[in-house]
Amino acid sequence: MGAAVFFGCAAIAFGPAAALVLLTVAAEPLRVIVLVAGAFFWLLSLLAASLLWFVSVQLSGREDAALLLLGAAAAVLLQELCRFACFKLLKKADEGLATLSEDGRSPISLRQMAYVSGLSFGIISGIFSIINILADSAGPGTVGIHGDSPYYFITSAFLTMALVLLHTFWGVIFFDACERRRAGGLGLVVGGHLLASGLTFLNPWYEASLGPIFILTLCTGLWAFGTAGGSFRNVLKCLSCKPEPEGRAVLYSALQVPPEE
Repeated sequence: MGAAVFFGCAAIAFGPAAALVLLTVAAEPLRVIVLVAGAFFWLLSLLAASLLWFVSVQLSGREDAALLLLGAAAAVLLQELCRFACFKLLKKADEGLATLSEDGRSPISLRQMAYVSGLSFGIISGIFSIINILADSAGPGTVGIHGDSPYYFITSAFLTMALVLLHTFWGVIFFDACERRRAGGLGLVVGGHLLASGLTFLNPWYEASLGPIFILTLCTGLWAFGTAGGSFRNVLKCLSCKPEPEGRAVLYSALQVPPEE
């Protein structure tokens, strides 16, 4: 039973992310490099948040709920700061690749970089948030035997899946807001990240945390879809699976040969 819970929760948490990596990232070397770079920047934010938490605990001498809330908010802000640093680095890389190319265009667009870096932020964040939970799910033991919720592992897996998708969407929106210099978009991304992190403090009241987080994920996904240039018409065209008619070019000569008599 422990192995079934382990593999089931792992599939729920990282199934969509694994599909996205295999279908959209793994075949392109530049996207793999961006994926690794994004994970590195998130790890930098984790290191900074850990150092800040250690110093705060040592100076205050306490670990209460108020300090935990401040630590979570600081971790969110550090993640977004590292996302901005990742944007600046990838922007420079995009300009360099455009300079080296023959046609003056980069082989990977900034929107693709935004998507891949957001996906890497989500994957590495999800790994660190659920790895210990997955280790405990393998057993031995029975969840809820002392009156606690028996849905701890399954809800943690769904929360991790939502977190991975949210980071992917936030990456697309954040890079676009930075490129267009829209402070409102940046503020909404940071606010949504703070809201999602704050809702997790309602656990184990899962109805109050899981539902709003998935609503936030859906709304953010629609926003990112529109930001990336998507439309409802494109969705219908994709679902119809009808091949587009190939363009035919007909050349007419200006010179006409007179018919033979």
